[in-house]
Amino acid sequence: MTAPQPLSPVLFVGAGPGAAHHLTLGAFQALQAADVVIHDRLVGPEIMALIPATARLVDVGKEGFGPSTKQVEINAILVAHALTGARVVRLKGGDPGIFGRLDEEIDALEANALPYDILPGLTSATVAAASIGQSLTKRGRNATLRIVTGHDMAGFAEQDWRGLARAGEVAAIYMGKKSARFIQGRLMMHGAAGDTPVTLVENVSRADQRVLATTLSALPDTAALCDGPVIILYGLAPRAAVLAIPALNEATA
Repeated sequence: MTAPQPLSPVLFVGAGPGAAHHLTLGAFQALQAADVVIHDRLVGPEIMALIPATARLVDVGKEGFGPSTKQVEINAILVAHALTGARVVRLKGGDPGIFGRLDEEIDALEANALPYDILPGLTSATVAAASIGQSLTKRGRNATLRIVTGHDMAGFAEQDWRGLARAGEVAAIYMGKKSARFIQGRLMMHGAAGDTPVTLVENVSRADQRVLATTLSALPDTAALCDGPVIILYGLAPRAAVLAIPALNEATA
């Protein structure tokens, strides 16, 4: 009797923030070999275009405060496809381990004794900071970097506001567009200065990327100008040479 073939591991692949040139070689190779790609809403069109036409695409997109595929449904879809023996890629925007619900999906696979592997991707914070000519950490300015979310399962997310409000702190705030006024209020309540620099990068790394340089006092009004997904870089302003580029300068118009 022939022994059953081992199941292919499900590959959790980080797509990066959108641009194809930010995709890792390992992620590209995984997409090229995939039979099934279960993808998020925010995976960029340049990345989706790299997926072979022979692969089956399954959209399990989520939208903050909007229509979403329930996590339990995503888990079930993932397990069902993995059990067929197909080469399954779970394609997540940015890095799967940063606000990507990675652990919940791994738990579902482990509950069914299914193998998996993780291929990290570039996250929006690092790409956004690079696009404004800044580093996320700097000697003499900030020895820590906070990566936080603007909302969680309970609503607007609470943070260590007192710590964040200290001068020189830097934070990358994901999913903070709708909670911008809440974030501003909490920070200023705990002593953050209204003129603290804040940069919003909309549609990070895509053709329609915009950089909006602002301050904490103007954060809610600036966030209201954005239609696409935004990463908020609290404590950072674009370098003057970068902001002078015409394609980005509309952010200050």
